[in-house]
Amino acid sequence: MGLVVDPNQGSNNDGAKSGFRSLVRRKRVDSIHSKSSDTGHHQLAKELSVLHLIAIGVGSTIGAGVYILVGTVAREHSGPALAFSFLIAGIAAALSAFCYAELASRCPSAGSAYHYSYICVGEGLAWIIGWALILEYTIGGSAVARGISPNLALLFGGPDSLPAFLSRHTLPGLDIVVDPCAAILVFVVTGLLCAGIKESTFVQSIVTTANLCAMIFVIIAGGYLGFKSGWVGYKLPTGYFPFGVDGMLAGASTVFFSYIGFDSVASTAEEVKNPQRDLPLGIGAALSICCTLYMLVSAVIVGLVPYYEMDPDTPISSAFASHGIQWAAYIITIGAVTALCSTLMGSLLPQPRILMAMARDGLLPPFFSEVNTRTQVPVKSTILTGFIAATLAFLMDVEQLAGMVSVGTLLAFTMVAISVLILRYVPPDEVPLPSSLQAAIDSVSLRYSNIIRTEEADVEVSNGQIGVSRGKNKRSHKKGGKSVEYPLIANVAAEALFNEKRRRKVAGWTIMLTCVGALTLTYSASNLGIPSYLRLTVCGIGGILLLLGLGVLTYIEQDDARHNFGHTGGFICPFVPLLPILSILINMYLLLNLGADTWLRVSIWLLIGVFVYVIYGRTHSSLQHAVYVPASHVDEIYQSSVESVPS
Repeated sequence: MGLVVDPNQGSNNDGAKSGFRSLVRRKRVDSIHSKSSDTGHHQLAKELSVLHLIAIGVGSTIGAGVYILVGTVAREHSGPALAFSFLIAGIAAALSAFCYAELASRCPSAGSAYHYSYICVGEGLAWIIGWALILEYTIGGSAVARGISPNLALLFGGPDSLPAFLSRHTLPGLDIVVDPCAAILVFVVTGLLCAGIKESTFVQSIVTTANLCAMIFVIIAGGYLGFKSGWVGYKLPTGYFPFGVDGMLAGASTVFFSYIGFDSVASTAEEVKNPQRDLPLGIGAALSICCTLYMLVSAVIVGLVPYYEMDPDTPISSAFASHGIQWAAYIITIGAVTALCSTLMGSLLPQPRILMAMARDGLLPPFFSEVNTRTQVPVKSTILTGFIAATLAFLMDVEQLAGMVSVGTLLAFTMVAISVLILRYVPPDEVPLPSSLQAAIDSVSLRYSNIIRTEEADVEVSNGQIGVSRGKNKRSHKKGGKSVEYPLIANVAAEALFNEKRRRKVAGWTIMLTCVGALTLTYSASNLGIPSYLRLTVCGIGGILLLLGLGVLTYIEQDDARHNFGHTGGFICPFVPLLPILSILINMYLLLNLGADTWLRVSIWLLIGVFVYVIYGRTHSSLQHAVYVPASHVDEIYQSSVESVPS
């Protein structure tokens, strides 16, 4: 097959066709060639081991919500079956974690879901994911910081016990409650992140360990009290499932967001010493630890007191207090404070790396891609992120904006699952190279075009000899060290190429229709305002599309190029296509149930993002003048460029 070059990709052509090309153009996985051409100015320090990754994952995932969430979910949804709700939510989160693990080990660069989407889907959707992640980490960090001061005040004796310069104040005439403690904590964490990835991760490990010790205390001490009192919370006439299986599943949907945070591990992929081994282990171990702790804590607490008597605001402290252990509230409060501090670090850590990845690709100004030569972290992006988060935490009560955090996360989870399907069935067969390699590309292109013409001449000669001598038609011509057979071989090769193109086309359309089916099914299932007959009809259509997509993708073969895509030797997601499709279905369902107010706010932010992309990103993209060549010829082109350089 000849070298196919698409000079129109990323060009400045006018019109809708050029605009569409900019949305679907895809970058290639960072390789030894791209790294060797880098001056080192944008390289991050490779300092993280699997233990560092586990600390980041656990610290980013286990927030103070678990100290409050168990009461609310047990009272309203799950009852004594709360542990099963956490288990089901953990399994649902694991579906996304499997997809993250494969992509993180194959494409170990900064950017997380934005980076994977850019490689597998295209620039347009990658920009949306990156823009949504910026919102997620900004709002998430501000909300976490805002929640630290009330818990910190409890350690000093009460809500108003903090020193005056740290306590909350209401600005006269403006009705704005400012929180100096939250802003100071954000600045402290920002300074720590600027010191270096290893230093900040070490501190996060200490804080996370303190939180884990508090949770282990709850499990051990609560277990002792439970055995001593006979587990009164489980001996109820209403049974183990007072709200039925539906209540348990509703509880699982609520506590699912307790598992958000492990994606922070993927954002540090470029700073991991052995990403193919450590990233999957870090993601899997962090999620397993969190799920185990959640289940044990919830199983103990709902056994200490009946679920309907649990305090929705302080369920764990009140459960211990009901057994006469008042002092346990201090340990639990310390756990909540350390959990919030660790989550704050986990929220502020990924955003500078997302900004850096987008700036590297030209979609944001180069200011964001600058890496400090001493600490080897994006200091400027980190300081800007910290300043914005501190300002929001100081001035705004962002609790009402917390739903916007979930939108960014669930969009990323969905796109990562789709990227796994694309990687397996239709991985990019053309990759962009910089226009500076045009001479080498032309040289290799000319070489392949000469081979094709020679092979065609051989076939013509062999066709002319068939009627002359049957004994001679087994003769082969050696060209370039390769044996060129008679027309039968050429026909078989052409047929194989045709079948492969047809398989890729079928797989691509099937993936798209599967996503449409998942969206249709989840929208109709979650929208109770639709008339029942119409709702069932739309559900049926979506379900049929989903099942057909699953069946077709299971039947057809996966692309052989998947074995060599990106950095090989890492984790391989199991049960494809079933597992990614289930992940898409669950994440879409949760997305559509976040509420109209949340989606209205997010839509405004995304529209701003579209405007920024049209004005700046599209025209400054590093792929603007890239030349697309077959992926199989990239190494040969780089070799040709090296040989052409005079020694």
